[in-house]
Amino acid sequence: MQQIRYYVTFRLTNVITLHMQSLSIPEDAMSDICLEFKNLTLGYQGRAAVHHLSGTAERGVLTAIVGANGSGKSTLMKGIAGILMPISGTCEQHFGRLAYLPQQSELDRTFPARVVDLVSLGFWQDRGLLGRITRRDRAKLAACLDAVGLTGFEKRPLDSLSGGQMQRALFARTMLQNADLILLDEPFNAVDERTVGDLLCLIKEWAAEGRTVLCVLHDHALVREHFRQTLLIARKLVAWGSTSEVLTSENLRRARNFHEAWDETAGWCEDERSNSSSVARQDDEPKQRVAAHV
Repeated sequence: MQQIRYYVTFRLTNVITLHMQSLSIPEDAMSDICLEFKNLTLGYQGRAAVHHLSGTAERGVLTAIVGANGSGKSTLMKGIAGILMPISGTCEQHFGRLAYLPQQSELDRTFPARVVDLVSLGFWQDRGLLGRITRRDRAKLAACLDAVGLTGFEKRPLDSLSGGQMQRALFARTMLQNADLILLDEPFNAVDERTVGDLLCLIKEWAAEGRTVLCVLHDHALVREHFRQTLLIARKLVAWGSTSEVLTSENLRRARNFHEAWDETAGWCEDERSNSSSVARQDDEPKQRVAAHV
């Protein structure tokens, strides 16, 4: 069965970069598995930022990705989206459409566009970048703006929006993309508490509809309360499974030790052992500095 995977790297600069990639999905792919990583290593200029990651993401489950700054969370998201190609290993994908929402810091809001222009990009997979938006499309757009609390903001320039309003607009665009897999990279950064609550409700609705949501977060209390699964990363996999089993003091200590031991200049890597338990683990305390992969 041939599926088409779309993803958008959206930067409000002089250009909007759109990517489309075709991929084959096995007919016998397990219906409850959305993503499967096999010894996946990702990085930049041949040096690893994510190191030999293995595991599976279940369909229709909210999964938080947590770890210290620089631990490879955003790199993993870009690898799933296809923006970064693996250095080694594979990311097997069993879904149709993908929506990727990067950090707000990656967007240039000085580009002269309005809220309606940004949200309308959610139609591009069906209409094309220059395709005509129908009356039904406009009704869908209005419904999405209402769902995120931005009714009446259609003609507002993006550079006039607060951080919370901008994130609401980006969530409205994501809703229009009608994706099976949704990647959210730090969606609550620089966002007010009320907006966080409203957007969390939308994320839960997406999961209830059977969509898979992977969300990079820093707030462990929020993760414990709202996310069933958690992936803890420190350049390499520390633990992946039930949030209550992953976010333990021992695992967080191990993640901190792995992160502090990472050597950016090393030119070799050591294969980690895979663990088939419900909470995936890798080697215990590092006996030497963890080396990057070339």
